[in-house]
Amino acid sequence: MPSVDTASAILSSLDTLGVTHVLYCPGSRSAPFAYALEAGSFSGDARPILDERGAGFAAVGLARISGALPAIVVTSGTAVAELAPAVLEGLAARLPLLVLSADRPGELRGVGASQATHQSGFFGMHVRASIDLEPQEASPSLVGHLARAVAAACGAPSGTPGPVQINVAFRDPLTPRPSRLRLRGTRSGRRSSLGRPG
Repeated sequence: MPSVDTASAILSSLDTLGVTHVLYCPGSRSAPFAYALEAGSFSGDARPILDERGAGFAAVGLARISGALPAIVVTSGTAVAELAPAVLEGLAARLPLLVLSADRPGELRGVGASQATHQSGFFGMHVRASIDLEPQEASPSLVGHLARAVAAACGAPSGTPGPVQINVAFRDPLTPRPSRLRLRGTRSGRRSSLGRPG
């Protein structure tokens, strides 16, 4: 399955499972999420934030003030580490947060690539759960993994909400097939803010 289709399936499932906001930090490996958001795979509030640390704390604020279930999307490498302060804050404050970290597929890990970070389980004991998704088709299995991640973020089974990491591996190509590329608009007719500054 092309990476953009996988990202679309993930975002659509999270939308159905109650995720309210997606804060997208631009990057190469996370590009499939940008294309999926712009195509309307998520009907909630989606916005780009250039700084990962800022996005993390924006998500903490959304969860704290409104009870929202936000997801932060970051690219591979050190971008994941920039979320550590927000993850620690979310854990201490018992706030539901999802970290969607885009990653290289397994065969491209540990081979000396630049800006590579061991991302799977990066936050260790500071998250309620950590899920590693290798490239895959949309399936009941994918939805099941995502449902468990959302449930853990919302406090199941312990009753204590907190951050959860979903590490998503994408293979090249990270962009849509040319015949499917839509630059503007969304499924619902409302425009995404991803294509505009601000």
